[in-house]
Amino acid sequence: MKLPKVHFMDLGLIEYQKCWDFQTKLFNEAVHQKIYNRKNPDKKESTKNYLIFCEHPHVYTLGKSGNEKNLLISKQEQDSKKITFFKTNRGGDITYHGPGQLVVYPILDLDYFFSDIHKYLRFLEETVIRTLSDFGLLGKRIDGLTGVWINNKGISRKICAIGVKSSRWVTMHGIGFNINPDLSYFNSIIPCGIEDKSVTSLKEEIQKEVNMEDLKDYFKNNFINIFNIELLEN
Repeated sequence: MKLPKVHFMDLGLIEYQKCWDFQTKLFNEAVHQKIYNRKNPDKKESTKNYLIFCEHPHVYTLGKSGNEKNLLISKQEQDSKKITFFKTNRGGDITYHGPGQLVVYPILDLDYFFSDIHKYLRFLEETVIRTLSDFGLLGKRIDGLTGVWINNKGISRKICAIGVKSSRWVTMHGIGFNINPDLSYFNSIIPCGIEDKSVTSLKEEIQKEVNMEDLKDYFKNNFINIFNIELLEN
């Protein structure tokens, strides 16, 4: 059986708006291709799949169903701390992205995989859980909440937030996986709109700085195995 091909890109540190525009371009190309294919079945062309890694400068993003009251600092404070804020078209509530956090944007045509957005979210969580296991940590899910948590001290601490958008089974947006970020930036929001939980990072849990390149390799390998893909690295 031929494996789905996924193109890998690591964009490094990139402004949120610039990356959002780039994601949207790739997403729209795939959606428009699927519309064209349906109207012209004799001229079908394959859609392209992408796995994008990046980090963002300090930014708070709010999902389309989120509550802006979960942003706890004023515009003036945001400006003084050089933090930007965006209302987005992904699911979920508010989260933070910043240096030291691995942001992953899979732009996938799920028709190559399965037409089930909930299964897709579980696959993303499983990729993170297996990557945490590579570092000796037990990542967990919480019923009714999307994301991955650490709970080895009796207190649930979120280590990875997930928020996606899909149309015609094409996905965009993705995950924010806390590796070595400055967690103090989470103090200015109610992360994901959940008041009774805290956040953590891989660095915080293992008590040492994590080599980001090693982490990316673990994540890529787990993504390949879970989604059963061929990853194309240019």
